Amino acid sequence: MIKILGRANSVNVQKVMWCVAELGLAVERSDLGGAFGGNDQPDYLAQNPNGRIPTLVDGDHVQWESNAIVRYLCDRYGSAPWQPDTPQRRGLAGQWMDWYATTMHPPMTTLFWQLVRTPEDKRDAAAISTAHAECSRLWAILDRHLGDRAFILGDEPSMADIPLGCSAYRWHCMDFERPDLPSLKAWWQRLSDRTAYREHVMLPIT
Repeated sequence: MIKILGRANSVNVQKVMWCVAELGLAVERSDLGGAFGGNDQPDYLAQNPNGRIPTLVDGDHVQWESNAIVRYLCDRYGSAPWQPDTPQRRGLAGQWMDWYATTMHPPMTTLFWQLVRTPEDKRDAAAISTAHAECSRLWAILDRHLGDRAFILGDEPSMADIPLGCSAYRWHCMDFERPDLPSLKAWWQRLSDRTAYREHVMLPIT
């Protein structure tokens, strides 16, 4: 059985758990990291030298980095639409997945840590304002892209939707005002109709 090492409230673990649920795979997830600890222990570091979560164990195959895990799962166990069926579509999926990791994730992480994990009297208002402005600009890029399509690659969801879809839940549910981005919101609501998304992504934000 596939094992996923990492706590359920991690956005990176949520990507993987949402993916395996959509693919209909049986997995065993173990709480690790954060309040659970264990990610600094020698046995875990032997599997993932970064000491971060998640880590996937699939037989004798061990892999870390959440986006890479999603790609691996879709490549090994998936089919269209989750695994795009042409090199061009796979390239576009990777483009949006990497855009999330390199461009969207940093300011979204600032908002999350400041507004969720930092006591109100210790928050950095300037950092929040800067991150909010940058996230608003970036989500507007995706909103424009979604203006003529239901999901990131077209009419059906794919692995391209997974990283940004997890982040979109936090964007729409954290306590601040958001710009009016109707195509983005409609896409997020379509994701919210999916059982796997509700079960593995729409969890308390902690």
